[in-house]
Amino acid sequence: MSFTWGSVSGWWLPACLVLGLLYAWLMYRQPVQLVKSMRYILFALRAVVVSFLALLLVSPLVRSITYQPQKPLVLIAQDNSESIKLFGKNALRGGWEESLKKELGNDYEVHEFHFDKDLKDSLSTRFDGKQTDISNALHQLNERFVNRNIGALVLATDGLYNLGTDPQYEARNIKTNIYTIALGDTVPRRDLLLSNVNYNKTAFLGNDFEVEILAEAYQSAGENMHLTITEDGRQVHTQNISIASAAFKKVIPVKLNAGKKGIRKFTISLAPVKNELSVQNNTETIYIDVLDARQKVLLLYDGVNPDISVLKQAIESNKNFEVKTSLVSDVASIKMADYSLAILYQLSASSYGKLQTLLQSKTPIWFIAGTQADLQAFNNAQKAVKINAGRQEVQEAFAQPVSTFSAFTLTDPTRDKISKLPPLVSPFGSYEASGTASVLFKQKIGNVETNYPLLAFNDEAGRKIAALTGEGLWRWQLAEYREFGNHHAVEELLSQTVQYLTANANRQRFRVYAAKNVFDEGENVLLNAELYNDALELINTPDVKINLKSRSGKSYSFLFTRSGQSYQLNAGALPVGEYSYLATTANGKQAFTANGQITIKQLNLETRQSTANHGLLRNMAAQSGGQMLLPSQIGKLAGLIRKNENIKTVVYEDKRYTDLVDMKWVFVLILLLLSAEWFLRKREGEI
Repeated sequence: MSFTWGSVSGWWLPACLVLGLLYAWLMYRQPVQLVKSMRYILFALRAVVVSFLALLLVSPLVRSITYQPQKPLVLIAQDNSESIKLFGKNALRGGWEESLKKELGNDYEVHEFHFDKDLKDSLSTRFDGKQTDISNALHQLNERFVNRNIGALVLATDGLYNLGTDPQYEARNIKTNIYTIALGDTVPRRDLLLSNVNYNKTAFLGNDFEVEILAEAYQSAGENMHLTITEDGRQVHTQNISIASAAFKKVIPVKLNAGKKGIRKFTISLAPVKNELSVQNNTETIYIDVLDARQKVLLLYDGVNPDISVLKQAIESNKNFEVKTSLVSDVASIKMADYSLAILYQLSASSYGKLQTLLQSKTPIWFIAGTQADLQAFNNAQKAVKINAGRQEVQEAFAQPVSTFSAFTLTDPTRDKISKLPPLVSPFGSYEASGTASVLFKQKIGNVETNYPLLAFNDEAGRKIAALTGEGLWRWQLAEYREFGNHHAVEELLSQTVQYLTANANRQRFRVYAAKNVFDEGENVLLNAELYNDALELINTPDVKINLKSRSGKSYSFLFTRSGQSYQLNAGALPVGEYSYLATTANGKQAFTANGQITIKQLNLETRQSTANHGLLRNMAAQSGGQMLLPSQIGKLAGLIRKNENIKTVVYEDKRYTDLVDMKWVFVLILLLLSAEWFLRKREGEI
């Protein structure tokens, strides 16, 4: 512990001592009835007390230094996916992690995790994960233990992943040694499998569509691969392929016909061969949504902007929609009644004047403002958002998701991604959302979170309206591709926006629709409901009930929850299969029903690869300075960690500064000194 004076001069210390000595001398200079030794003692006590009191007025800082040792962390992450159980020849013995902790002793802090799609605490031996994302597990570990003394990461897996990026890239971000435990078997065994199926999830009634199948065969040279495809149990394709080598791969393109409307189930199968390792990877089920026709979207603009291309591409990523782009000057040749939605991109006042018929119709409209838009005309054309801008300046606005938004559902990864994308450019000014508007994103200007709406929705007499108050969607698209290698978040946002705006184009009074038609196994089933009164205004006063029924006859009943002006239901994860649903409600004496169907698709990703990828594990270990071990070598792991000179206890220095006046012991000392002086004076008869 030491003193530091901060902004105060250090010469105050001798000044305080002099003041204490002077005060004590003035007090005890006169002859008193005390022996000489007692006068000196009382003089010293009073001098120390006054010096301390003066020092408290100066208020120096007291610096204290403590040293905190931090043991090295050993993180254990074990693969919990199905492939470990299905194809795992080399397995870890039970309790291996307890043996490791015992051998490491108290010199290390051990944390255990298991992972499949996500990272979870503790180890697991269920091996029931339907998907594997090694990169995500490494990323979560790195975030959770940032700025901690990570000594080693023990990664037990077969190296097979079907989600996320190559884990080697994420492993480089973990500044520690990685010891990989190589599970599974790298020796190919007799097996036929469907390793991948590429297809469009939507097709149009009466059209042909192509399915691309990647079939593989191992240790089966000379055999025939018999491929069949059935549609709802009816065989629609059959084919024989000769297996020409021990490690055989073939891409098989197959043309199928969309003969019936709705969700069609196609089952692709390879007939098993004798002594085959596994038949679970011989079958794959796909679902195609066969549509009558696309809904048309009209995108109108005054001048060329890269945002227009982004809007068109993202909306058309949903095969339900077809986008036509046009200058407002060419609008006379367009038949407005053919379109389910109009998008007005940064229009001038004169352009709004040419579109009065559209503005007065019931067609849903998405208004987009920006630096080139006429803001007065923008404000007059819709009631969702009002922009007050007096100067021709711009501001950069990041998207800040609003947790209470309930008009439709965006996935959590999409909301998170969009919040991290570059800012859009908006006119400088103040923004105000109407009282009936639902805001999906607010503006975050720099580090300041505002209540200014960035993307808002409104229902105006039964017509749905959206208002986006910034331009620069092309920046979002480029940034997302640079960071994640895809455009999924931007596509989901724009596609869901258009889907919501066109959802009630047919003027149904009661409508129930799922977030999507096909859900993956284990995924939460999300449904939305809307109820309109006679004036086509959204209401959610009555209860809405729904019953989902599987093909086997099992029923699941739910009650929707009210969310904003609509209804939402999270039915949780349902068993694999096809379900029909019937929703009911009543407004006064009027009863309403809505029906539809959804499918829960079985995930067979873990069965598509049977040969472990130990090369990946070897590379990850080598690039980090660690080592790959087989399960039979697990006993060496504790010794390798102990011998690694990079894995050691780190001592952190903690400096703290405290005002002397805040230290309680100083007041205790002053009180003791004054009490001692008073006692001695009283004993000597001076009081």
